[in-house]
Amino acid sequence: MQRLGFIHDMLDVKVLILFVAARVNYPVSCQEIYELCYQDDCLSYFDVCTAIPEMISSGHLQEVEEDKYQITEKGREVGGLTEDSIAFTVKQRAENAVARFNRQIRRSSYVKTQIIPRDQGDCSVIMSLDDEMGNLMTLELLAPDQRQATRLGKLFENKAETVYNLIMTELLDGEEEV
Repeated sequence: MQRLGFIHDMLDVKVLILFVAARVNYPVSCQEIYELCYQDDCLSYFDVCTAIPEMISSGHLQEVEEDKYQITEKGREVGGLTEDSIAFTVKQRAENAVARFNRQIRRSSYVKTQIIPRDQGDCSVIMSLDDEMGNLMTLELLAPDQRQATRLGKLFENKAETVYNLIMTELLDGEEEV
């Protein structure tokens, strides 16, 4: 029975991994490579787990830290030559997945939270928002317990820009009155 989709053999898996790895701006884990490459129902996690060590041995990928990989110059050259063999729809979906991943990782480097337990059993939640130039805002709130502190941190991570804009708007709206 003929397999449908782009992935037919290990070479197709490796070409797709090189395509994705060339576009990712950060080192990625095996799981992340799989998620970014899973644009075709014929790809399995085990294919990716088999391909990565082979690609490290061949010099196309390198392990930069434990379970984090990035493409090498050799991998870029070979990937550039072979990416035309990837089906257009698979290529488009993979590019979109990589763009989302890059945005998410970039944003998470700008939004940080830290929870510091205090002697009374409550916690300080230190939340910061940065941009390319440096720190835009650092906010410290007191939470009555660890659960509330964790919740505040997660919510800030999701809404950091909104919180910043609300504070700026609130402070600057009354500027004419002063």
